[in-house]
Amino acid sequence: MSLWSRFGNALRGDRLSREIDEEFEAHIAEGVAQGRDPGEVRRAFGPKLSRREQSRDLKIITWLDSLRADMIFGWRQLMKRKVTSAAAILSLALGIGACTSAFRLIDALLLRPLPIANPERLYDLYREQIGFDGKPGTFDGWAYPVFHQMRDAVKDQAELVAVSYTARMDLTYKSDQQMEKAQTQYVSGWMFGAFGIKPALGRLFTPDDDREPGIHAYAVLSHDYWNRRFAMDRTVIGQTFRLGERTYEIIGVSEERFTGTEPGTMVDIFLPTMMHRSVSRSDSTWHRTLVVLKRGVAVEPLRQRLNAISLAFERNRAKGFTNMSRQSIENYLHQTVMLGASPSGVSGMQSDNRLPLAALGVLVILVLLIACMNVANLMTAQAAARSREMALRVSIGAGRWRLIQLVLLESAVLGSFAAIAGGFFAWWCAPFVVSMINPPDNPARLVLPADWRVAGFGLCLTIAVTFLFGLAPALRASSIQPASALKGGDDPHARRRSMHALIAAQVAFCFLVLFVAGLFVQTFQRLSNQQVGFSTERLLTLDTVAHPAQPPLAWSRIAEHLRGVPGVERVAIASFPLLSGNGWNNSVSVDGGPPSDDLTYFLSISPGWLETMKIPLPGGRDFRPTDGYPGAALVNETFVKRYFPHEDPVGRIFNEEEDEGPHMPFQIVGVTRDARYRGIREPIPPVAYVPFGDRPLDEATFIVRTGGAIPLSLAAALRREVAQAQSGFRVSNIRTQLEINQVQTIRERLLAMLALFFALVALLLAGVGLYGVLDYSVLQRRREIGIRIAVGAQPVGIARLVTLDVFSMVVAGALAGVALGITSARYIESLFFEVKATDLGVLAIPSLTILLAALLAALPAVIHAVRIDPVEMLRSE
Repeated sequence: MSLWSRFGNALRGDRLSREIDEEFEAHIAEGVAQGRDPGEVRRAFGPKLSRREQSRDLKIITWLDSLRADMIFGWRQLMKRKVTSAAAILSLALGIGACTSAFRLIDALLLRPLPIANPERLYDLYREQIGFDGKPGTFDGWAYPVFHQMRDAVKDQAELVAVSYTARMDLTYKSDQQMEKAQTQYVSGWMFGAFGIKPALGRLFTPDDDREPGIHAYAVLSHDYWNRRFAMDRTVIGQTFRLGERTYEIIGVSEERFTGTEPGTMVDIFLPTMMHRSVSRSDSTWHRTLVVLKRGVAVEPLRQRLNAISLAFERNRAKGFTNMSRQSIENYLHQTVMLGASPSGVSGMQSDNRLPLAALGVLVILVLLIACMNVANLMTAQAAARSREMALRVSIGAGRWRLIQLVLLESAVLGSFAAIAGGFFAWWCAPFVVSMINPPDNPARLVLPADWRVAGFGLCLTIAVTFLFGLAPALRASSIQPASALKGGDDPHARRRSMHALIAAQVAFCFLVLFVAGLFVQTFQRLSNQQVGFSTERLLTLDTVAHPAQPPLAWSRIAEHLRGVPGVERVAIASFPLLSGNGWNNSVSVDGGPPSDDLTYFLSISPGWLETMKIPLPGGRDFRPTDGYPGAALVNETFVKRYFPHEDPVGRIFNEEEDEGPHMPFQIVGVTRDARYRGIREPIPPVAYVPFGDRPLDEATFIVRTGGAIPLSLAAALRREVAQAQSGFRVSNIRTQLEINQVQTIRERLLAMLALFFALVALLLAGVGLYGVLDYSVLQRRREIGIRIAVGAQPVGIARLVTLDVFSMVVAGALAGVALGITSARYIESLFFEVKATDLGVLAIPSLTILLAALLAALPAVIHAVRIDPVEMLRSE
């Protein structure tokens, strides 16, 4: 009989047995038909059961048949204990689903290779250098002229590809008033060829499209954008759109699998690097440099060659840094070019979320371990109840491996159902988490396919979980001694000790989860409640563009027009909103002295901006309409402390020192209170507020203080009024200042919410596990408790008897959790925690929470114990 037939027979079960019985009966009937005595024929064939088993062994794969039988038995055992099985499946499903969700996020952002040819040979070129603040850091921005030199020098060893930082830019397909936003990226004309990307429609860029600045205004759409924006209309080729001052022609659509080189951002429109306005500037680092190594090329010699070219270029540039201090120039030139393997691409979202995702992964693993320990305790208790069954199996010849197989397969059935439920949870959870980290004006988009990578991880996780919670009960069941089991079993105290040890481990892990969750929550609260130095109440920001660029006087006329809109209290203009992530900085010199080593930040504002933002002005005066640039300046208190300690700065002169430009003199006319400039995590820097002057502006922000409680209710009217006030002006984005501030804490908000959720799950699982052990302990000691009650034991003594051992394990686990929490937090608190691990509240809250949960979990078991009726117990026995 073929192997395939034996494989199929092993799955037929009872039907195969019936066919074998029918075959035996046919042979017996044939013997009787030949005139033989029926009893003699049956005796000649032998015992029916024995013959059936021998025939089955010839027609099936024995080990596969035993697996089938044990799985059926395991299913029946689960159905016999429906409530317990459902609780175990739910616990494991939550743990498996959380782990799989975390893997999907980590894989999509950090691990999954880009869908390009040979991603293992893709590297990111970056520099390690000393910043202007004197601290070491890394920077991956490059100026195009040095990129061009490096590419020419190593073209025999590698292909260098320039890719700009993706930006969400305003563009129009029809009239200038129908503005929309799209993610754009400037890329080298040879990028698609180097990455092995094919067109889905039309053609892609070639090197000829990227040779001369401003010549080839072509665009390639991503397949995703083509589908969303144009519904895959094939007539899109040849259409045009306006971006800034240029009109671009669409020449093609990239294939579906490629969405750009920045995980977390899907590029909508690719443009040639030669169309970037800074392509010829040596002082503008606007793009990354990706390196595709040729086969067989060593990394280190290539890195050294690129480092020499970059250093020579920067040293030549530094000769023109006449307005920088010697120390700043030395810091700037103290840089080393590095090559980092980047098969999954490079993005700011990767660097911002690498550590938070790692912390999230640790939390979900701890929750999974708690769930496994919980189920292991339940199965240990059930194994004790089935000790006589196992003893009987051993007595009739079952081997140790067969008993291990029986219990493990029962665990596998449990784990399989949990994996299916966890898979559905992960399918919903991962996109939901991504939606939570989305800034309102720039949503993150991750590729989250449920492919073989996710399925393989889920399968491996399910197998690991099955062994984790099923192996100990399986080994215990296989080592049972029939004589001992029939006499009452092993020492019940030993079994209780192992269950108590698992309780201590559960409490320790639960404390660690609560501890870390407390750090995340308090960090989020501290950052959210941090003083920013201005009022966000009823404040709207209108990011506005002008084509062509308009003088500040035209912007002021629009601001005056907006002041007449009903519901508007005050209007001012700024280059950009505070805390928007934008920045403008330079060195300064005071009283003709040398340029400063550190940087001062600048912001152009209109008269009345301080009052609109409600930033106090304790000294001097506000700007007047006649103040120009350069000329008057307002400085914050940090600026005064840095450059004019213990002096009155009003009336003093300082110069803005551009790297390669002229001195820009300013006279201080007022001092403002400190306000957060770019981010809430960094110290408030020295800030100088300056007038707009006469420079034409192509973009700025109107700051509007409204009278109503819901400022966004005026959004549509303000957008319309800006467009009607003067042609060429359009509002590209409207946000409340509160939304801008909240973007600063998106990561902390996400971590706090997820950590709190997993902490509650861990607490629930630990409570269920504690209740199960206490309930099992009461059942095992029911006779002893009944006798104690009969001889006069008080309820308090019974409660102490039931809970003392378990609560000692809770205390031991909590102490172990404290040690684990403090040890682990000391390694990571400096990375993204704004609180100390030794803060009393961070330690006290998890301890009190676990104690309360333990008391609640113990209450039903204690009530059960003190209500035992000795007389009824003796009658039942």
